[in-house]
Amino acid sequence: MEIKVVGGGCANCKKLLERTKDAVRELDIQADILYVTDMEEIMKTGIMRTPGLMVDGTVKVMGRVPGVKEIKEIIEGTK
Repeated sequence: MEIKVVGGGCANCKKLLERTKDAVRELDIQADILYVTDMEEIMKTGIMRTPGLMVDGTVKVMGRVPGVKEIKEIIEGTK
């Protein structure tokens, strides 16, 4: 599973990255977590408002920071 946290490096982007790591750890699953901060790469994702969360190439969250519980639900829904 590949999970991308997309954002320019702001506080909310970093918060989403940490919550995503926590969710993966709590689910005890194997996942590659990538932090995409390059503006060209962000544009390619289609995410127009950061922070964003992608799971296996699909945009799941845009423009907000969900809690760990919601992130776990998103991940579980894509297994």
